[in-house]
Amino acid sequence: MYGLTQQPLKPSSIKKPVGRFAPSPTGELHFGSLTTAVASYCHIKSMAGNWLLRIEDTDTQRCKPEFSKQILIDLENLGLHWDDEVIYQSQRTKLYNQYIHDELHGLCYACECSRKDLKGQFIYPRNCLHKSLELNKHKVRIELPNHSIGFFDGIQGMQWQNPQKMLGDMVIRRDSNSNHMINYILAVSIDDGLQGITHAMRGLDIMPMTSAQIAIMQIAKLPLIDYWYHLPLVLNDDGQKLSKQNLATPIDTSNERKCSELLATALKFLQQPFVEMDKPQRMLDQAIHQWDTQLLRNKNQ
Repeated sequence: MYGLTQQPLKPSSIKKPVGRFAPSPTGELHFGSLTTAVASYCHIKSMAGNWLLRIEDTDTQRCKPEFSKQILIDLENLGLHWDDEVIYQSQRTKLYNQYIHDELHGLCYACECSRKDLKGQFIYPRNCLHKSLELNKHKVRIELPNHSIGFFDGIQGMQWQNPQKMLGDMVIRRDSNSNHMINYILAVSIDDGLQGITHAMRGLDIMPMTSAQIAIMQIAKLPLIDYWYHLPLVLNDDGQKLSKQNLATPIDTSNERKCSELLATALKFLQQPFVEMDKPQRMLDQAIHQWDTQLLRNKNQ
């Protein structure tokens, strides 16, 4: 369907910058997710853009409403105020399924293979590609293109990825007790396109999925993201990514002093210029005024 992408994807036109923070409410915010929120907020606001909040709660087994509520409370306490209404992916399942059956249908197929069947193979061997199974009764995979896709990352530099060789035919909808849970790669591709996201700033661990997201957005005829930024990861004492799975400690935004200290620590990790200790909103205003993405590149070296 596509030939080799000879040039990295570039912005097609000048438009109002739109960024987003998209936490998954499988737990409360920790310092790793805080740095992503602060970086994406200050970066997009330094360009007078809109910062959107999207709750990625498609995993109905692990995501909890109480975590979603606490995320909103923490962001408000920190002065990280979002533009427009909050989007909850759990309320958009019908939309995602519509894309599976319409725009993406030609490259989607049902799969009945279990993890046991695959014996630990990371790249799916396409056992079900020609079985003509019913989409509504099984998990759904999408055929990703087998060619190089180039994109420039504002922190990591020029990237070339072949989504088929890196990821194979990814599962985009899981069959879980007939709930048909939507996977991250499908939901993020559709929502970033429909929300008009121009600048995506997220953790470095997500970068291997970027070419797959670009491919899905192209296939679905959605507007592409113009600028990519993959942030250095916050690591725990064992050198692991700070995450809920690794029992990262939730942030405490119960009073103004703690919020100010959290912001100061996050900005220091992001190697931004010094910000005076003050009320959270004043600290953010200063951080926005002197925001410098080049310093993130320096941290990555």
